[in-house]
Amino acid sequence: MNALRALRLIGLLEGLSFLALLFLAMPLKYFLALPVAVRIAGSVHGILFLAFVSALFRVATEHRWPLRRSLAAFGASLIPFGNFVLDRSLAREQAAAREGHPIY
Repeated sequence: MNALRALRLIGLLEGLSFLALLFLAMPLKYFLALPVAVRIAGSVHGILFLAFVSALFRVATEHRWPLRRSLAAFGASLIPFGNFVLDRSLAREQAAAREGHPIY
């Protein structure tokens, strides 16, 4: 699996885990007194976030992304639904790379 495709996959999984943490686990903790939900969802999200940062570093290095692009991609992972917006951009970049017209 190439680096860009791996980043897209990990980014989508990380984004879903972030939403699960915010919109499922946190309400379970505070409204139903189930703190274990946050512990489990938080652990999964943490592992996926570290995998995302690792994949992002690999892509930024291999594709020689400018620092601004790398920071924007990192910032997208910190905002709810940000990874899904980032994925659209990465899909365009992946399609351009397939056609032999790299964006960066």
